[in-house]
Amino acid sequence: MSANIETAMVMAAGLGKRMRPLTATRPKPLIRVGGRPLIDYALDRIAAAGIGKVVVNTHYLPDALEAHLRRSKRPYEIAISDERAQLMETGGGLVQAQRAGLLTGDPVLCANSDNIWTDGPYDTIARMAGAWDDKAMDALLLLVPHTRAVGHNGRGDFRMDAAGKLSRRKAGAIAPYIYSGVQLLSQRLLRDPPEGPFSTNILWDRAIAEGRLFGIAHEGMWCDVGSVAAIAKAEAVLADG
Repeated sequence: MSANIETAMVMAAGLGKRMRPLTATRPKPLIRVGGRPLIDYALDRIAAAGIGKVVVNTHYLPDALEAHLRRSKRPYEIAISDERAQLMETGGGLVQAQRAGLLTGDPVLCANSDNIWTDGPYDTIARMAGAWDDKAMDALLLLVPHTRAVGHNGRGDFRMDAAGKLSRRKAGAIAPYIYSGVQLLSQRLLRDPPEGPFSTNILWDRAIAEGRLFGIAHEGMWCDVGSVAAIAKAEAVLADG
């Protein structure tokens, strides 16, 4: 099976605390990496995939981010999910956009705005769409092996079996795969959510228990650009092509 992706959501509402002092005067998605605003890398990937609608959530210094998006010449419609009143976190942000009718089609691509990835032999989003199995999956996560994770020093997030089904890293252990911040998700994943702000991890845990959380290993490079120190590392990867 495969997916026709109608909508992508870019998560861009965070406070960017690890990017201080750079985020004192601008939101994290507008921090420049390789001479360009960080969010533009995700928007370029979505444009290349031919997705027709993008939702961006905003909270911290939203006027600057929204002005940037209005100036952007993109081949798709951009809608704003306004979280000025309350930062909703990842899961709550998706639910708010869904309840506002902004997430059309199924599945939806969701990408964090604080990472940069390069494709391997094939287009990454096209690979994910081709791997989607609506009967078996509620979410398909793009996972990065430690050897391809630049600027990330964690112990890993998931283990993946031969069929691509995911389980959590055990306490005190190291898991082989890191979540990239990019996923395909069915709107089924958002059913019966907690009220208010919450992490997508809550929904993933339910999907794991139901055997419906899957992953696909990324074939290119990936940069976690969540801190000031990570900017130079990401720029070195971009310089190398």
